[in-house]
Amino acid sequence: MHQDLVVALDIGGTKIAGALVDSAGRLLVRAQRPTFAQESAARVDSSLLEVLDELRAAPEWQRARALGIGSAGPVDAKAGTVSPVNIPVWRDHPLVATVRERVDGMPVSLIGDGPAIAAAEHWQGAAQGRTAALCMVVSTGVGGGLVLDGTLHPGPTGNAGHIGHISVDMNGERCPCGGHGCVERIASGTNIARYAQETGWRPGPDGDATAAGVAAAARAGDPLARAAYGRAARALAAAIAATATLVEIDIAVIGGGVARAGEVLFDPLRVELDRYATLSFVQGLELAPARTGTDAGLIGAAAAAWKLLGEPVA
Repeated sequence: MHQDLVVALDIGGTKIAGALVDSAGRLLVRAQRPTFAQESAARVDSSLLEVLDELRAAPEWQRARALGIGSAGPVDAKAGTVSPVNIPVWRDHPLVATVRERVDGMPVSLIGDGPAIAAAEHWQGAAQGRTAALCMVVSTGVGGGLVLDGTLHPGPTGNAGHIGHISVDMNGERCPCGGHGCVERIASGTNIARYAQETGWRPGPDGDATAAGVAAAARAGDPLARAAYGRAARALAAAIAATATLVEIDIAVIGGGVARAGEVLFDPLRVELDRYATLSFVQGLELAPARTGTDAGLIGAAAAAWKLLGEPVA
């Protein structure tokens, strides 16, 4: 068994997670803090450094040789900076320099959270062994990453595959990114719940007004809840079909909180994909739920770190 370890950081709008990870993808030591995304850049930095310091205090840290970061985006892997849509206090934030200073110059790799999830699913999950895949997370936001020619394709800046900000409705609502009719504005958990309530759906006795509450109602047959998920499925299908047509993927892997709705999402998604993926070379496109779960960001960040050490695990 490989004795070296890598450090993985998963940075999102809600939490910052870290782990020490071995070459089999096992998370041996973990740390986590709230992001405090609305407070200040210094407060977010403080959470990040607390996670790193907790990992540094573990005896296993002595075996760590490289660090990978999967961050909410956009990211700029060349500059080492991030400007996450869901962390508004970080703009052109020097993330790599901040982290590198804390880890005594250890080599650091930065990728977007979508490519991190793609790396995780290609290494450990539903895209294992595939040469062309789109891997998505549908949660508070919608992100994704690409595996092309059997290897992760993060693009020059680390953002390739950012499917959440493909427009599927030219006349649609303005998205916080500045575009109109983006997939994220329709299919994210937040927007599924928002749309359901705007059309008259109301939470049940448990008061759950989130996308999970909408999914439970859809499962029980509520037509407004089913319509909200059907609309999200249509947006996802349009974007997946467009991506497949562009780069010829053969599997789309979907994870995140919204995907936990199961067939409430996947049943209409299959129907809609048949409507959109009509050309002969995309008709056989496979859909699969992600397997790496909530650890996907950490596993993918670890894969990026192993690649720095010459071990391209994904």
